[in-house]
Amino acid sequence: MKTLFLLLLSLSLFASAPTLKESQYTYVKSSIGQGKPYFLEVGSKGCKSCKIMGKMLYKATQKYPKYQIHFINVSKERDAAQALKIRMIPTQIIYNAVGEEVYRHVGVLGTQELETLLEQHFKEN
Repeated sequence: MKTLFLLLLSLSLFASAPTLKESQYTYVKSSIGQGKPYFLEVGSKGCKSCKIMGKMLYKATQKYPKYQIHFINVSKERDAAQALKIRMIPTQIIYNAVGEEVYRHVGVLGTQELETLLEQHFKEN
């Protein structure tokens, strides 16, 4: 019984954790390639996997406040999904400082995998 209570408590705490806020696609589009790498999370607020990524990326923005990490909600901005060639969500895209896509992944990233990507693509900037 105690284990069940602790499990439910931890799940409720995780469920209420803050998530990455939405960014407008027009802003993101104009910001990519402006001298800094860019991490773009594409998903929707109703997608469970997207919520998991949103919470992980919120923590990343707290740890690395100077990194460009943004979320596009394709439920609200369907044109963005088409322009970004999104087939499934969540999708993570990393652009280098000159705006070239250098990484794309579909699904949830592991915590260590996300950390490695951020170190690999953002560390020197």
